[in-house]
Amino acid sequence: MREVVVRWSRQALGLALGALTAVAELFLALSLALTGGAPRPLRARAVRLAAVERRRLGRFHRLRLSGAYDEARAVQYVAARWPLGLLGGVVLGCVVTGAGYSTFILYGWAVTDIEHLWAVALTSLAGLLLLFLSVQGVHAVAALEERLARRLLGPSHQDELERRIAHLAASRAEVMDAVHDERRRIERDLHDGVQQRLVALGMLLGRARRSRDPERAADLLLQAHEESRRALAELREVAWRVYPTVLDEAGLRAALESVAERCPLPVGLSYEAEREVPKQVATAAYFVVSEAVTNVVKHAGATRIDIRLEVRPDVRLGCEGKDETVTVTVMDDGGGGADPSGGGLAGLATRVAALDGRFTVDSPAGGPTTVTAVLPASSASHPAPHPTPHPASSPAPHAAVLPCE
Repeated sequence: MREVVVRWSRQALGLALGALTAVAELFLALSLALTGGAPRPLRARAVRLAAVERRRLGRFHRLRLSGAYDEARAVQYVAARWPLGLLGGVVLGCVVTGAGYSTFILYGWAVTDIEHLWAVALTSLAGLLLLFLSVQGVHAVAALEERLARRLLGPSHQDELERRIAHLAASRAEVMDAVHDERRRIERDLHDGVQQRLVALGMLLGRARRSRDPERAADLLLQAHEESRRALAELREVAWRVYPTVLDEAGLRAALESVAERCPLPVGLSYEAEREVPKQVATAAYFVVSEAVTNVVKHAGATRIDIRLEVRPDVRLGCEGKDETVTVTVMDDGGGGADPSGGGLAGLATRVAALDGRFTVDSPAGGPTTVTAVLPASSASHPAPHPTPHPASSPAPHAAVLPCE
């Protein structure tokens, strides 16, 4: 609810500023109509107004438009936008009017003598209706503003397709590199860990079989038993790092709880999702948390870790459940200074980018460090290559490759 109020407030302020710029755009549109063309000074003024509008939309509507636009598209946008800007001002005026009439029954007694209470009550009900409609109108006008800006100030359809193709090609190459690196890491873990313990186990059993001293043989068998337990534990760790079965058996929440339980540091976990997260997104979210938590333990010098997962719907015109995003945040109180270009963090960014997500690292010197991954829940409907965990080629602060031990 709080996010809805904050979003509405931002949009309302953006529309208020847009109503002011619409007045300038109206005069510019009239000048263009009177001159019968688009003289260079007017085109330059249109470009400046379009730049102002892009900044306003980015600041208050969270609309990021990539790519450049020419003077002709700027003139078209300014000429088409001023009615929408003035409409936003009218809607905001209706909000204020509706708020005044709907609350008149509360303060009207102090400013005038009320003779007909039923008339005041009807007026308040009408004010509530106007307030409700105009509040929804703010969302509607904001949506129209964003749609118009995307159409005239955003990249063309061809540019967007080319950018998308380039992004997919780069993501595919990075995913393939991650898969090959992970295979090498698994082979190294098996060779340096499990294989060595199995060799030691075989040697202990061989010595016990050749021993003529029963007590000595019993001691060697005890050592062999302990070695077998260690080998099984390491093999279980390797299998867990490849893919945790609990993710399929019990879901993402149970998998994150297992990460918290296995971590030697105090871990706070906040899981805010009313339904199960799609499988691909859940897998990416799990490995982001697992690898980030492990790296905090290894490199950050922290005393506490906080994990937060929440599903944020894109609330527009009251339509919930559309364009949902899964936001994963891992924060620690360590020394900070993590390098986002480090091998481990680059691996996490690759995993998130494979699902069209966003990955950010905020790690000022002295801490705290916050690793955030925003994954579109709709990624499940657009399958992307799913690599196994991406290893770091060299240790980097806050970028881990293994779950906590």
